[in-house]
Amino acid sequence: MKSEDKNRKLKTPGGAGEKRPPLDKVDFVLLDLDGTLLDKYFDDYFWEHLVPEKYAQAHDITFGRAKKELLKKYNNYEATLNWTDLDFWSAELGLDIPALKEQIRHLIEVHPGVREFLSLMREKGKRLCLVTNAHYKAIEIKFRQTGIGGYFDHIVTSWHIGYPKEDIRFWEKAGAIAGFDRAKERTLFIDDTEAILETAKKYGIKYLFLKEKPASRQVAGRAKKNSGLFPAIRDFREFLR
Repeated sequence: MKSEDKNRKLKTPGGAGEKRPPLDKVDFVLLDLDGTLLDKYFDDYFWEHLVPEKYAQAHDITFGRAKKELLKKYNNYEATLNWTDLDFWSAELGLDIPALKEQIRHLIEVHPGVREFLSLMREKGKRLCLVTNAHYKAIEIKFRQTGIGGYFDHIVTSWHIGYPKEDIRFWEKAGAIAGFDRAKERTLFIDDTEAILETAKKYGIKYLFLKEKPASRQVAGRAKKNSGLFPAIRDFREFLR
């Protein structure tokens, strides 16, 4: 491969920079959970198919009407603490949300290359931190299914902090808890949501990467679009080459 071709391969379509961060200059590796480490198909299927199905049965309405009502409710709480609060949704919808998640937990899967990447980061002595908006009950189910919980030095959730990751106050508190507040220039963060990466950028984290294709399959054809603002990875195996 010619040198110019190799360099082109490492660029994102939007020209946001190289795909591979300089790991020798990174001490902290911060990782999102749903859509980044884990295939978001589980959550998409759960909220866009299973919950509407159970809600329709409970309220004796059609699936279409149930989905329409639920999407309106979802939109009202997006990017708030209630958005991922399983107890809130259980009360709001009259359904046992954690129990329903348990019913289909066999659908929970890690993205390709995730375990190898986590192992490599541990071997290199990086401080691994999970930073997520996910509810602690959802994290417990997903860790039980995947076994990846043991890789992390710190697990920081919006429930510990009191703010979602879209709020810069999350980062100010999370940085103090996990210690990367003193090493922003040596911190890597990977997430599948650009708005969250933008907040992390404002906070001062240097190496920011977007995880493309958070779900292996689209439940409702709502694939996220990449604006090119951040360098993107499609597969964690890109870090292993």
